This record gives sequence, C-alpha cells and structure tokens, in this order.
Amino acid sequence: MTKTPGAATTKVGITLDRVVEAAFVVLQRDGIAKLSARAVAAELNVRMNTVMWHIRTKDRLLGLMAESIMGEVDLENLPGDWREQVAELLRRLRRAMLGHRDGALLVAGTFPVEPNTLAFSERVVTVLFEGCPTRKSAAWTSWSLFYFTLGLVQEEQATPAELHDRLRESVDERCFPGLHSVLEDYVSIDYSERFDFGIEQILQSAPTTKPRPHAAS
Repeated sequence: MTKTPGAATTKVGITLDRVVEAAFVVLQRDGIAKLSARAVAAELNVRMNTVMWHIRTKDRLLGLMAESIMGEVDLENLPGDWREQVAELLRRLRRAMLGHRDGALLVAGTFPVEPNTLAFSERVVTVLFEGCPTRKSAAWTSWSLFYFTLGLVQEEQATPAELHDRLRESVDERCFPGLHSVLEDYVSIDYSERFDFGIEQILQSAPTTKPRPHAAS
C-alpha cells in the first residue's frame, strides 16, 4: 500500500509535551528570534504539519512555553511578612526566567490564561491584600512588580557589555552632567542588587499608595 504523497505523518510518541520540550531546546540553542514551528519540527525530525497539529499556532506554542516557565515558580514555603513573601515570589520568577535563554522576553510577549500563570498571580495578589489599603492598589501593585521584573530580566538577558561601553562614550559631562555623575551606577550590571532595590521601592509605597479616582469629565 502506497502512502498518499504529501500526507502529514505522525511519529510515534510525538505529544504536545514533547513539542514544547523541543521548542525549549531550539530556544536555548538559537534564541527566540529563530524559534519557529519549522525549527521545532526539525528538532523532532517530523514534518511541520505534525507540529502545527499539536500547537495550532505559533502564539499558542509561545503561550505554552511561558506557562511552563511560570510552572517552575514554587508558590509555597514563603518566608517572613507579606513584603518578604512577595519579594521572594518575584525572586523565584526571576530565577525561572533566567533559567531559559530569552525567558523574560518569552513571558513578556505572551499572556497565557493558564493554571500556572493564574496561580502565580493569585498568590501575589493574595499576599498583597495583607499590606495594601485597597483591592485595586493590591492589583496594580502586582502589575508594577511584574512589569519591573520582566523589564529588568529582559535587560539582564539581552544587553551585552559593549552597549554599556557605548553609553559611557556617548554621555558627555558637559551635555548630560546629571547622567554623567551617576553613570557607573546607571549602567551597573549588578542585576541582583538592582532587582532587590526596585522591588523594595515598590513594596515600601504599597501600604500608603491608593490609585487616584478618575477626574470628573
């Protein structure tokens, strides 16, 4: 019996989990810019149609990968008071993203409404209820923390040292005296210290900051 030319073949053992695992291999090797269904199919040695049958769209694949990273964050055994607990949750998120090439860029570019992502948000918001004056301030503080973490880790993963050298060369003391005076701290690659500083700054204001009501039109 002959096979129909061009028909999609399904390799034994190819599952959605295996497709996602292969996608992480491609991500680690080539970066997110070269992550594609075709590259994942090549990694698995199957036709691209087989990969597409499992993932449906590339956006869904990226969402599944982001969800997998979020699933690496341990939500239990948090130390200290509410501030320390929230800070620890964000530290764990940072470590999970740093564990994968372009991990922060992957998470930032998706918005999976999936169990792991929702569980992380639930945990952060619930802890913030203990320190924030309103439910809205807890929600918006959680977003501030999340965006700060995403942004800093993206810089940490993407900014080569030569860009900092170029910035040093470009900041003329006469034209940019303020920036020049803080330049070494401004381009600091001590990301752990910068991370802790930023998280602390946001959490310090959380108990006292209420979102402003909309102005009457």
